[in-house]
Amino acid sequence: METIGPDLRVMQRVPLAASHVAAIRAAGVPRLYPAGTFLARPGEPADRFVYVEDGEIEVVNPFTDERHLPSTLGPTQFMGEIAFLNGGSWSMPMRAVIDTNVIEVPRTAMLRLMAEIPEMSDIVITVLAARRRRQLDSRDGTLVLIGEDDDRAVRRIAEFASRNRLPYRSYALGSAEAASVATSCSVPADRPAVVFGRNTVVTDPTPDKVAQLFGLNYNLMDDEAFDVLIVGGGPAGVAAGVYAGAEGLRALVVEDIAIGGQAGTSSRIENYMGFPTGISGADLIWRGEVQAVKFGTRFAMPRRVVKLERLEDGAYCATFDNDQRVRGQAIVVATGVQYRRLPIDRLEAFEGAGIYYAATEIEARYCKNTETIIVGGGNSAGQAAMFLSRSARHVRLLVRGPSLATSMSRYLSSRLEADPAITIEYGAELSALHGDDALEAVTIRTIADGTVRTIPTCAVFVMVGAAPNTGWLSGLVELDRNGFVLTGEAVGAGSPYATSQPGIFAVGDVRAHSVKRVASSVGEGSVVISKVWDYVRDREPA
Repeated sequence: METIGPDLRVMQRVPLAASHVAAIRAAGVPRLYPAGTFLARPGEPADRFVYVEDGEIEVVNPFTDERHLPSTLGPTQFMGEIAFLNGGSWSMPMRAVIDTNVIEVPRTAMLRLMAEIPEMSDIVITVLAARRRRQLDSRDGTLVLIGEDDDRAVRRIAEFASRNRLPYRSYALGSAEAASVATSCSVPADRPAVVFGRNTVVTDPTPDKVAQLFGLNYNLMDDEAFDVLIVGGGPAGVAAGVYAGAEGLRALVVEDIAIGGQAGTSSRIENYMGFPTGISGADLIWRGEVQAVKFGTRFAMPRRVVKLERLEDGAYCATFDNDQRVRGQAIVVATGVQYRRLPIDRLEAFEGAGIYYAATEIEARYCKNTETIIVGGGNSAGQAAMFLSRSARHVRLLVRGPSLATSMSRYLSSRLEADPAITIEYGAELSALHGDDALEAVTIRTIADGTVRTIPTCAVFVMVGAAPNTGWLSGLVELDRNGFVLTGEAVGAGSPYATSQPGIFAVGDVRAHSVKRVASSVGEGSVVISKVWDYVRDREPA
């Protein structure tokens, strides 16, 4: 299956061409770092590209200050990580081993060079992606979680970091590794903790605080103006971000949870053209995000738009959940849908402690060697069942209807039926949840005769129905009776993606009558930008 980044060996030595180096020298300034000097520390802005002329640079363990990796960077190589592209922060310390001469190019100048020299851009992005892949594969980062399995707040950080491709390490309470980190950070060894390097212990940890450490909460100015605001970072929103940037539009993509949206939780997509061996939703969207950033599109997350207003000049003002505001000449609504909650007592109490809405590597660890239950009959539920069956002792899929024929792709339902580790129960539903602080068992009801039975389990995945995220539109556009955005002929608009309000477009799952598939969402997000461009251009003063 396709994953992010190329083979890890790519990061060892991919030299830039002589012409590339000449361009870097022309745009940058020389600098000497004496032996022992840190070039970067975790949390500092990744605001420059560093090309090594001579000398040696090493990655440093943020807790011991010792060399962290056996390999180092030398002449003709460059220092950097994927956060450089989007203006994030360094995730690992870097130090000069000996006196080291480098050429430093400011981030904006380097991005301009990469746009002008695509061959150089390909090499840089390939290496940066490979480095991030190494960190993810080896679970290697400055962010350390202690007690993930015991504390809901720490678990939430793990889910946030995992879904956003942020490297981190996780240690169990009572482990030797946890004790070592706790000692270096002067925190109690027997309590859950979120640590970023040796000097930063995150109190009352939230995804927003972690995002700030990684530089994901970009410092947007109040009332900062963009050509287009793309609300939603799923397949449609990221695709719109790629094409908006490629067309030279000033674009901002706003996402409230994780880039990738609901599609980002799909463990394996096999029917997306161009990936015959399949690709995870997170990896697919991550590639798109890197493309969009390369073209200058900015991302802001976790940020939720809570209100949208039309201004007197015809532009729009979006207000975030932190009361910050940004402006856009046009709006692309790409907020998709979210799984509906089941009408069961205590459901909310168990969310994050036995009730889940995504099946990623994080959740797979929680249900290892256990009975796992999935509620739903769509493709997402089927993909989750196949993925979780590799770690769970047994997966039980509960489907209210009599078959999967109308809700799931045939290739997927056939695999489920053939897998001995998966049982499909038709005409069945959850009727009760049991446990104290965490889920311990569920009651399953057979719809036909009302019989019930209780099954021990610590993990239930709810993937039923979908509700559109349109409350923030503040009544500006017409919706259908289910809350999906009406577009095209239904509102007398000339474009199939135009809404009843000029300058507001809708794409992907949130659009009424759209095909609820990743490929169609990507297509809509790509195509809509031509109409956005026409609208923005027509609004420009003559």
